[in-house]
Amino acid sequence: MVATLITIFILGYACIALEHPLKINKTATALLLGCLIWAIFNMFNVNNPEVLASYGGFEGYRSFVSGSLVENLGETAEIVFFLLGAMTIVTLIEDYQGFTIITDHITTTDKKKLLWVISILTFFLSALLDNMTTAIVMVALLRKLIADRKERWLFAGMVILAANAGGAWSPIGDVTTIMLWIKGQVTTFNIIVKTLLPSLVCMVVPVLILSAHLKGEIVRPEQEHDGIEVAPWMRKLVLIMGVCGLIFVPVFKTITHLPPYLGMLLSLSVLWVTTEILSRKHSKEGHQLPTAVSTLEHVDVPTILFFLGILMAVSCLKVAGILGNLAQGLDGMRSISVGGETVGFFLIDLIIGVLSSIVDNVPLVAAVQGMYPMSPEGFITNHPFWEFLAYCAGTGGSLLIIGSAAGVAVMGMEKIDFIWYLKKISWLALAGYLAGAVIFIAMNLTFERYDWWSQMV
Repeated sequence: MVATLITIFILGYACIALEHPLKINKTATALLLGCLIWAIFNMFNVNNPEVLASYGGFEGYRSFVSGSLVENLGETAEIVFFLLGAMTIVTLIEDYQGFTIITDHITTTDKKKLLWVISILTFFLSALLDNMTTAIVMVALLRKLIADRKERWLFAGMVILAANAGGAWSPIGDVTTIMLWIKGQVTTFNIIVKTLLPSLVCMVVPVLILSAHLKGEIVRPEQEHDGIEVAPWMRKLVLIMGVCGLIFVPVFKTITHLPPYLGMLLSLSVLWVTTEILSRKHSKEGHQLPTAVSTLEHVDVPTILFFLGILMAVSCLKVAGILGNLAQGLDGMRSISVGGETVGFFLIDLIIGVLSSIVDNVPLVAAVQGMYPMSPEGFITNHPFWEFLAYCAGTGGSLLIIGSAAGVAVMGMEKIDFIWYLKKISWLALAGYLAGAVIFIAMNLTFERYDWWSQMV
């Protein structure tokens, strides 16, 4: 069964990657993959008496499968509704021309300078928000700054890299770092100090390489407002409310201990009410101000369904125990040492980072968390293993465009081709990933050898 499930997943993944040559939309493939892999998993087990006996018979097994489907569908729905809320808020800001307030201050048309501005802004914004929300906001800005589609793709690719790198060093910037932070494997001060520089290097190296090849000026698109002229005070109001609503999401989670998607939907509802009032009071005849209703009418449903399909496929691998076995298989590397220094756990994290570009990093990190207790037998709080895991799982997803939530969101918004990203961006992501990893390992070995870290804390 395991071999069959892995084969189906690889074939489905290949069809997604070859979307354009095959002329089959990736969303259709992802949905087919998600449904088919669960169906085959269930058929194998239903016809296996040993499996049924382990669950106390058919009814016990059916209860297990139903519970697993509901649980994983719920986890997937959290991401989908989070994405839906964030995209609606960003589109509302865009419809009210709020981003012009920002783009008017980005006056440079030099490609190199703009690349640095966008990458640095994305990197630090991602630490404050999460990487997926930041990617959505920055792509909306890019649409106001760059007219040429392929040039915008290049900048959007760097947005993915910078968003994932920026989210890795913040306890609220990436879902895997949040997981480690909530369970007490890392603390706020340590994760920032130990991973900020590696994450920065992970972003800077690709930007340096790409900027060396960029020449010339960008052409800005002509601003089209469909005949609707929004008053400056409305632009500022919707921009401030939208951005504050996005920033409010991690605060909501910290205060209420509820999932982030509820905070996102709460922020959307407040902005929705506001735009309804603005539209009712200030619309002119023939010039209706937008509301969330008009925005939701052109929501990118295929992107949401793609998310649903690919995450449900990965969840089947998790329920089947394949991801857990994969994580345990890496445990044999733990005792590897070089020059008297134990480096095995570094290799484990590096491989998990690469794997997170193929399968979702959340179940991978969850499997690793379950393997190692927070004790001397496992890894204690703030052990370099956990900190490096946050870096690798957060930035490794950039290696493929569907390896991270930020990548999938940008792919859906800009219709970026999988193969194009693989040729143009993946090697830059790999260079940054390895450079940041080298910096982290060097810092850790230096801290350990000279006992600097214990003196700092």
